[in-house]
Amino acid sequence: MPTYTVTVANLSLSLQQKSQIAEAITTAHHTQTGAPRFFAQVLFFSTNEGEHFVGGRVNSAPQVYVHGLVREGRNTEVKQALMSQMLEKVVQITGITAEDVWIYLQDIPATQMIEFGRFLPAPGDEAEWEKEITPEKRSGLPD
Repeated sequence: MPTYTVTVANLSLSLQQKSQIAEAITTAHHTQTGAPRFFAQVLFFSTNEGEHFVGGRVNSAPQVYVHGLVREGRNTEVKQALMSQMLEKVVQITGITAEDVWIYLQDIPATQMIEFGRFLPAPGDEAEWEKEITPEKRSGLPD
C-alpha cells in the first residue's frame, strides 16, 4: 500500500528517531485515510556529505525529505491533512525547522500496484481485500 521513503541529509537519526518517524507516518496515514496500519511501509536512507544539492549547490543544512507513494483516489483535503500531520511530527522528532522538511505525495492507481501477491483494492475496499491474505501471513503483520 503506501510506501514512504525518508531521506535525510546532513542529519543523523537514531534508531529511536527512525522508529518514532515510522510510527508517526503510519499513524498519520491510518488516521487521515482510514487504511489499515499494516499497509504503511517506511524506508530510511541517508545521503553522504556533499551528496545533497539545492539549486545546484551543495546543501549543508539538515533536511528530511519524505516521498510517499500512495493509491490514487483521495481528495486534496485528505492528502494535505496527511502531509501536515507528518510535517508536525517530523519537526517535533528531529528538532529541525519545518522549512527543512519536504514532503511529496505521488498517486498511483491501485491497478498498478501488487502487494501480498494481489493487485491492490481501491481506497475503501481494504476490508474485503484483506480477507484474502492467508492466516499465516496475516498473523505476522501488525494491526
